[in-house]
Amino acid sequence: MSGTEASPAHSPKKVTKGESSKRSKKFGDDPNSAIDAQALVVMQKGFLDDVIDGIQLGLITIAVICIIFIAVFGSSLPNIFPVTAPFYNMVMRFPGAIMNLPQCAAELRQLIPTNLDELMQLGAAIVEHFQEALHTLPYKECVLVFSWATYVWEAKLNVRQRDRLHEVKRPQAIASFISRQIYLEANSYGLDKSSLALVKDFVNQLQTTFIIVYDLIPMLWYAVGECAEQYLGLGEEYQITHSVLFFVAAVLISTVLSLPFELYATFVVERKHGFNKQTWGLFFSDSAKSLLLSMVFGVPILAAFLWVIGKTGSQFYLYAWVLLAVVQFLGILIYPTFIQPLFNKFEPLPAGELREAIESLASRLEFPLKKLYVVDGSKRSGHSNAYVIGFFKSKRIVIYDTLIEQCSTEEIVAVLGHELGHWKKNHVMRMLAMAQLQTFLVFFAFSCFIGEQTMYSSFGMHTTPIIIGFILFQYLYEPLGSLLHFGNNLVSRVHEFQADEFSKKLGYGKQLAS
Repeated sequence: MSGTEASPAHSPKKVTKGESSKRSKKFGDDPNSAIDAQALVVMQKGFLDDVIDGIQLGLITIAVICIIFIAVFGSSLPNIFPVTAPFYNMVMRFPGAIMNLPQCAAELRQLIPTNLDELMQLGAAIVEHFQEALHTLPYKECVLVFSWATYVWEAKLNVRQRDRLHEVKRPQAIASFISRQIYLEANSYGLDKSSLALVKDFVNQLQTTFIIVYDLIPMLWYAVGECAEQYLGLGEEYQITHSVLFFVAAVLISTVLSLPFELYATFVVERKHGFNKQTWGLFFSDSAKSLLLSMVFGVPILAAFLWVIGKTGSQFYLYAWVLLAVVQFLGILIYPTFIQPLFNKFEPLPAGELREAIESLASRLEFPLKKLYVVDGSKRSGHSNAYVIGFFKSKRIVIYDTLIEQCSTEEIVAVLGHELGHWKKNHVMRMLAMAQLQTFLVFFAFSCFIGEQTMYSSFGMHTTPIIIGFILFQYLYEPLGSLLHFGNNLVSRVHEFQADEFSKKLGYGKQLAS
């Protein structure tokens, strides 16, 4: 049964015209709507929503109690309740810090360099203080704080979006072309995906905390090393081979841990809403292929990455960045030709009205179309899509067979007008450039931490393998990475609006809205 059908036992009872109008005003924006029961499902808050509300209310209550305790007991609070001393001291510093802001601002103005020599001196002083701080930084505590701070930030964004999904009244901007039923179905689907994401993120955060607190990364590293020495005769001097074996073990463990969520997403959430077409055999076949490909490509790339870092010294970040850029470029080239066909069947779009319309659009926009394919997306999902891929003068358009089944020729061309809008406005190249800039930032920042023995020893390491250092650094980088990801999403939204506007200007606004 699809997610839009109601079982006889739960069918809404008949109501009079007046009752229907009253219910519609309460649950929706269409006075003739007959789907108030679905609106009730979307509005209803379940156990997960109660937990979220409880956490938020609990935090507010704790804050209020703390304020009352400080007001009542004053400076004697740490003596009466010693456990509150750190919190009390932190709170009491706020007034002084605020009062000192003008003085701090004046001192900062004095530090602003007025010539090149002062600028160089300031830069050298900052670098010196930064390097000294790296030697004494409590790395494990910082990683735990950064990890939980990132989790709370992303969870807050997800909860904010979830509140939107509980709404049953369509925004005025879309009410003219999105029916109430479609809007409610989309929100219901979004709520189920949101529930899974919140649970998955929480479990992953608990796993991360467990890994950090109990030093499971070093434990796995040394366990792999012992096995390599015992069964393969490889000592500590074979660090690249050791790192590759560690990578394989970590990928296998990660795959097993993520499997329950992937199964639930595919065979519960997607099936409930009528999208899943996968069989169990196809699911595990895809998983096995993906795992094998991650080994086939991941192992040599990792080995090359470690070799480059080991051979190029303190400026390894330049060479590692170039290496990864080349790998990404080659990946984009070989993906449509060698990797995608392992999962899907691609056939040339047959001659006919649709092909002529697409070729006409490509010619109109001077798009260098070389190949036009239909992919059998329907064997996995009911979702539809189309995309453009390729570099320079060799580009191809790929259309899902589900899109052809669900849409008219004009609607498909409107979708492709959107995709070609991304190409025309160089959105893909811009996002690639942003990704390369962020990659360079990651490698440069890693170069500041790679030799910090304190970082390794904080997590129970008595050696300094590069791959472990990079993993630990990624934990430190996580808050900045989350903010950059948020920024990328904002840019991506702007690009989507621009592509829609491009398709609209081509004359496909009505078809795109449908």
